[in-house]
Amino acid sequence: MSSKSNGATNEIKFTKLFINGQFVDSLLGKTFETTNPTTEEIITRVAEGTKEDVDLAVKAARNAFDHGPWPRLSGEARRKILLKFADLIEENVEELATLDVIDGGKPISLSRYLEIPTVVELFRYYAGAADKIHGTTLKMSTSIHAYTLREPIGVVGHIIPWNFPSQGFAMKVAPALAVGCTMVVKPSEQTPLSALFYAHLSKLAGIPDGVINIVNGFGETAGAAISSHMDIDTVSFTGSMEVGRLVMQAAATSNLKPVLLELGGKSPFIVFDDADFDKAIDLAIYGNFINKGEICVAGSRVFVQEGIHDAFVNKLAEKTKDWTIGDLFDPTTRHGPQSNKQQYEKVLSLIEHGKKEGATLLIGGRPFGKKGYYIEPTIFTDVTDDMIIAKEEIFGPVISVLKFKTIDEVIKRANATKYGLAAGVMTKNIDIANTVSRSIRAGAVWVNCFLALDKDAPHGGYKMSGFGKESGIEGLDHYLHVKTVATPIYDSPWL
Repeated sequence: MSSKSNGATNEIKFTKLFINGQFVDSLLGKTFETTNPTTEEIITRVAEGTKEDVDLAVKAARNAFDHGPWPRLSGEARRKILLKFADLIEENVEELATLDVIDGGKPISLSRYLEIPTVVELFRYYAGAADKIHGTTLKMSTSIHAYTLREPIGVVGHIIPWNFPSQGFAMKVAPALAVGCTMVVKPSEQTPLSALFYAHLSKLAGIPDGVINIVNGFGETAGAAISSHMDIDTVSFTGSMEVGRLVMQAAATSNLKPVLLELGGKSPFIVFDDADFDKAIDLAIYGNFINKGEICVAGSRVFVQEGIHDAFVNKLAEKTKDWTIGDLFDPTTRHGPQSNKQQYEKVLSLIEHGKKEGATLLIGGRPFGKKGYYIEPTIFTDVTDDMIIAKEEIFGPVISVLKFKTIDEVIKRANATKYGLAAGVMTKNIDIANTVSRSIRAGAVWVNCFLALDKDAPHGGYKMSGFGKESGIEGLDHYLHVKTVATPIYDSPWL
């Protein structure tokens, strides 16, 4: 790796907690290491928040909500501040991208040119929504005039994933800010650095003290404290199904706070005989290997119809060799290390399961290089539905190719999963496209495209992929209460 990759580790500006507008040490003085997955070296030590720090952050957020200006500003005023926030993010794109590269192992081509620009646009999108939140006038059956109000829910707890630390931050924080909520944010302990920089920029943008609070820490301490806190009104969590269960349990046994859960997937990518062959190859590679496979909607079950199966597999292996591994600060690099050692070991373990269960390892499957958590892009063929690699979310650069014959068969097999986050369908036949897209039980179905994620497109799952929507106008709903207001009408000529 280049010297830039190593040198950037000496320039970390923010490592403390951010509570009530100030960067502060944790109350117990605890810190933890955050590691560069490219070099396996410590980047810095970050303040470790615990229950006591969460209590302090919640107190600041509650005071800001109950007594501060943010929920009481006009939507227009919030819009202007959020637009300023977006501008500051755009002005600091290089530094933010660098933080996510060294902290999460992202290629600069992804962080600098895709993820951070997406963050900017998410904040601008929800800035535009801030002055368009309104209720409806109701047509009552008696002499009552009634209408609805959509009011901010209150103090929000956000728990951010490590695979997209910046985009995950924006998808949760931007809509909550737009409607007037205040919040406590726990970034992943694996990738805490960019969230702290966003906190710094939020203050420069004019967001009042106490509205955004950042508590770095571990799930079993800081995350648990957020999920079970009696003065947090709702929680938004993105992460594993196992931890999602714990968040939901804690929310239920505390103050019955509502939760939004995005818990990953095992998405089918279905390629019919008549599909655009080269496009399907490119999308299968991109949809699985982008961000080193650490993407919840990865189309990791690639179902290929028998008429093109063999040719598809051969071409897929050939094109995968072009997926470049190298210096993360080189814009031509496509593939980085897994974000952390635990995930690296998990992916390698699942690859071994695939071999033992009888799948054919077509390409990859090994660590890459002498340093860093790199794993070669990996393709298995001769995969059956009952294999672990076909059932469990790997969250790494691993494709399982499965052969199918008929449309009815592939619909049944594609749905035979506990997950339901996304799916891809490749065909030139509009009837097949319509039938499959309406039959797959998933929150998004992409026809002749993949990863068609957008600020205006609601994102969320079916089944054990979670519930609730992020992005789009629907992304506001979780942070709003609907209140009905009614008053009698006397001597009105009409109802």
